[in-house]
Order: sequence, then C-alpha cells, then structure tokens
Amino acid sequence: MAATHNNRRGFLAKFSLGLLSLLGLSWTSRSKSIDQESPETDPILDVKAMGFAWDTLDPFLFCVHHEDKFPKGNDDMGPAVSLSGRHLGDDFIIKDGFRMYHGKKVPGFPGHPHRGFETITVVREGLVDHADSMGASGRYGEGDVQWMTAGKGVQHSEMFPLLDKDADNPMELFQIWLNLPKKNKMVEPHFKMLWGTKIPKLQHTDAAGKSTEAEVIAGRLYDHVAPAPPPDSWAADPANEVAIFNLKLAPGASFTLPKASAGINRAVYFYMGQQITLAGKVIEQYHSAVVNAAVDLTIVNGDAEARILVLQGRPIGEPVIQYGPFVMNTKAEIQQAFDDYHATQFGGWPWNRYDQVHPRTDGRFARHADGTYEAGA
Repeated sequence: MAATHNNRRGFLAKFSLGLLSLLGLSWTSRSKSIDQESPETDPILDVKAMGFAWDTLDPFLFCVHHEDKFPKGNDDMGPAVSLSGRHLGDDFIIKDGFRMYHGKKVPGFPGHPHRGFETITVVREGLVDHADSMGASGRYGEGDVQWMTAGKGVQHSEMFPLLDKDADNPMELFQIWLNLPKKNKMVEPHFKMLWGTKIPKLQHTDAAGKSTEAEVIAGRLYDHVAPAPPPDSWAADPANEVAIFNLKLAPGASFTLPKASAGINRAVYFYMGQQITLAGKVIEQYHSAVVNAAVDLTIVNGDAEARILVLQGRPIGEPVIQYGPFVMNTKAEIQQAFDDYHATQFGGWPWNRYDQVHPRTDGRFARHADGTYEAGA
C-alpha cells in the first residue's frame, strides 16, 4: 500500500533531517572554487582526510562512498541475519559489516524526492534496484553507472537487493551529486544508463612496465571519450570539461593526468591503497587532494594497488542553497520545492511499495518512462 500524504510529509522531514545530520548540510553553499593563479608553484592546493561524505568543488555538491559487507540474502532479498539492535529506518552505523540505511527489510533508500541537481551512481560491486515516480525502473551494478537528472522534481528509490542466498553480497558504490545551473534546475527529469561494458577504459603501461587502468565515466582522458551525459547536464557542454575518472594503479605504477583549461576545478580522492605521491607530495590512504588543473599531474603509486576517483569541472559559480534532497539558488526556491512536493509528490508513486525491489530472477535492465527497455550490456 502506498503511504498516505501525511506519512510522506513525515518521511520527507525525517529523510531531510537524517541527510542533513549525516552530511552536515543546512541553508548553505556546498560548492567551492579554488584560486589557481600560480599553477607553476602550487600544484597541490589542499589535502585532507576523507569521511563518509567527501567534500567536493563546484560544480559538484558532494560524493558519498558506500562500502558494505552484506551477508547472504533471505527470501525478501534482505539480510539473512538478525536485525535486532539496529535503528531501522535510519541505520547509518556499521554493525556486523553493513548498514541498512533507510531500509527496514532490504538495505537502501526507499522512495524520496529530489529537485535541482543530478545524481551519478557508480556501482563498483553489488546491485541497485531503481524505481521512480515517472514509472521508470531498473537494476544495475557490477561496474554500471546511472546518471539521473532530477530537474524540476522526481521521487526515486535506490534499494540494494541481496540476491545471493548462498554467499555474501558485498556492495561498493559512489553517489556523486552534480549541480545544475539555474537555467536547467526545472527541466524534465531524466535518467540514463552507462553500462559497464560501454564505459571506455584507458590502459596505460609506464616506462617500468607498471600498469594503470582508467575508467572514463565522464569527459575525455587522452583519446578516450566517455558516453554522452543526459542532455540538460552541466557536463553536456564540452566547454565545461566535466570529468569523472576512476583509476586503478598497480603497485609502483606512475600515471600522468593531463592538464585542463584555466579555471577548471579538480580534486583527487585516494580511497584504496597504501600511499601515493602527487607532484612529489606524499598522500596517505583515504585522503583527498585539491590540485591545480592547469598543470599536468603525475601520480606515483606506493607498494599496494591504488584506487583513485577524480572529479573535475568548470564551476557554475551561482549561489547554492541546499536543504536535504533539494538544491536551488535561493531559500524561497527551497520553500517552493517543499510546497510543490507536498502538493503533488512530484507525480506520486506508481509502485506497490516505497522500497521497491524487482524479482530475484531479473538481470540488469533499464525501463525508461516512455517504455523503452534496455538490457544490461
């Protein structure tokens, strides 16, 4: 049964406050720009430890790294273990290796609204079941990426079905929030699948024979060009040089990120490994570095395989007012988003449950609002 209007008001308030508490967000700008006036002398502009939610630079809003060691699945595709002792519905503390997030039976994020930005979900391991208020649905993972433009408003759910009943179901994903400029904040919602096999992978071998693999999720890296983003994205204009790269460096490997144009923001997130060196500066594991995109950046890996996420783009440079699931330019627009959602639920919820999961036997797929069906590639 669908939740009542008042129940949805309550969930939105709880979801908003939970997200605010988790990310430290309020009526404030979350995007930053960096002064890059002296590229020759300042290749590394800032280094800091990373938490659950990573600080990002304009045009990005933030990035969250989810990593959960989910156990075997039960008949409902939830964990086949006791959930006692958890704060179900708002479970963000790792217990027994995993979190339930806002899920009560299946881990994940039941139906919730967004307006004014884009979500880019990069699934390294595990699966995500998508359902939304436009009637679209999908199952993706194991290297796939979903890029969703929330635009004027959409509800969606992101559940993590535990399909395997005989073995553990580990999950690792990034969710990246990319801002929309004012002119595109009220566009029609849209989502696009970037299937893992279609994402270009640059293979590089350095002078010592050590290898680097780079997934080009957005933008261009040398002669490798990512699939086109959704049409209303800030990333759709090549002049904005939006890029998302996921790098895997063998022990001792060296790789150079080529410079971007003047005025581009670039941050490097070292999320797995032991130690790397950026432009001669040692960076410890699970630290980020804001770097000057106006110069080439040489990365030298240490003694363990390294994984690095790179986020880059031209800043939008507009006011950012963020409150929970809404990102606009003014407080009045945030209030309007709440009012519109309470009045319309952004089209309602066409599914039988807000924690919608698809049949266990389904493979990876996407079914768009217009009925178009894609099988996972």
